[in-house]
Amino acid sequence: MTDRIDTLIILGANGDLTSRLLLPGLSSLLASTRGSSINLVGVDRGELSQTDWRAKVTQAFAATPSSLGTAITKESRYLQADVTSESDLAAVLAASPGRIALYFALPPAVTIMACTTLSTMPLPKGIAFALEKPFGTDLRSAKLLNRLLQRMLPEEQLFRVDHFLGKSTVLNMLGVRFANRIFEPLFSAPHVEKVEIVFDETLALENRAGYYDKAGALVDMIQSHLLLVLALAAMEPPASLDADDLRGAMAQVLRATSMKTKNGSSSRRARYGAGGTLPAYTDEAGVDASRDTETLAEVTLQIANWRWAGVPFILRSGKALGESRQEVIVTFRDVPHLPGGLTGASAPSRLRMSMKPAALDLDLMINGEGDPFTLEPSILHADLGAGELNAYGEVLAGILECDPTLSVRGDVAEECWRIVAPALAAWRKNAVELEEYPAGSSGPTGW
Repeated sequence: MTDRIDTLIILGANGDLTSRLLLPGLSSLLASTRGSSINLVGVDRGELSQTDWRAKVTQAFAATPSSLGTAITKESRYLQADVTSESDLAAVLAASPGRIALYFALPPAVTIMACTTLSTMPLPKGIAFALEKPFGTDLRSAKLLNRLLQRMLPEEQLFRVDHFLGKSTVLNMLGVRFANRIFEPLFSAPHVEKVEIVFDETLALENRAGYYDKAGALVDMIQSHLLLVLALAAMEPPASLDADDLRGAMAQVLRATSMKTKNGSSSRRARYGAGGTLPAYTDEAGVDASRDTETLAEVTLQIANWRWAGVPFILRSGKALGESRQEVIVTFRDVPHLPGGLTGASAPSRLRMSMKPAALDLDLMINGEGDPFTLEPSILHADLGAGELNAYGEVLAGILECDPTLSVRGDVAEECWRIVAPALAAWRKNAVELEEYPAGSSGPTGW
């Protein structure tokens, strides 16, 4: 068995995820120094000619063209199949040479049905599964899906995809924390007042009601993406960045993480109303207003360990907001004593690691230009370099190279559901008010 994948099969090849993210990510990889030849097979239930499929791939590859990408496009194939049918899946696997990776670009419920069908079949040696987030629909379903998959394949052949782990700006946190002695000792409760992880978007629903209206901001962003960012920001220094060490450190800190209140009251939710040129969320096509789906969510978490005891971690994400913010903000505690004679407005020091644009800012108080005894704020700024691959390119590289470092381990996926479960339960009972904010604003008053 080779240590690389020979054939990538995309289940759900006609979906938005495939055309918008997966195929452009693959193109990014093929055009890079890490690109290598592969068989590409698209699978979906609808009819599509080979010519139309290759035109779809060509269009997605256009942003990062390469001779390798062109050659792979010419040989790529489309197969019509029902991914929940044993006979159809057997035919797809039989028609695919070499070591196979099955990428489930499908809704969570369909992924579970497809995996259930596959569990009754003999599988090719070395096959790998790549499953998109959200992994399951709650803690119970995530556990059941994990047990099912573990009966089928070893953990190293299971890739639970969260493309945030492929973002070079997110991975930059490892270098900032562990390669700089000035920062790592300060990342602890005696020095940190709070940590905020924010992913606010100006974009609204963008025709994603089919998925988003069943998920909402908490599941779509916080349960998966932002909790993984928290794990990288708060974990203990790993021995190495090998898969076992890195993922073990992430799992350890998430096991210590929980909602600040067990009844979910340390959470807030809201959804956008009409504002500017945008309609209210409930007027968007495909939205069921009775679901009470939130488009803005915030949770306050705590980490029960020596390093972080007592420090609130505030995770927030929302859509249709007036400003785009994608950053981790570490607010340091005030100095224990400011010598008399230093005047001026005092402000806490902050380390801001921005995901987009990729930048690092350290807010400090320094002596002013005029009176040397007057303090004024100043910012030390550094631009962070982009990686060679985009986020999905990085994720696909790990899958095709059979390296699980940037995939989510099974226990981590379960911990993420456990952490948000109190908020989800409280919201189902309407124990937390669903507030409203105008689209294009900064959110509800008081947030």
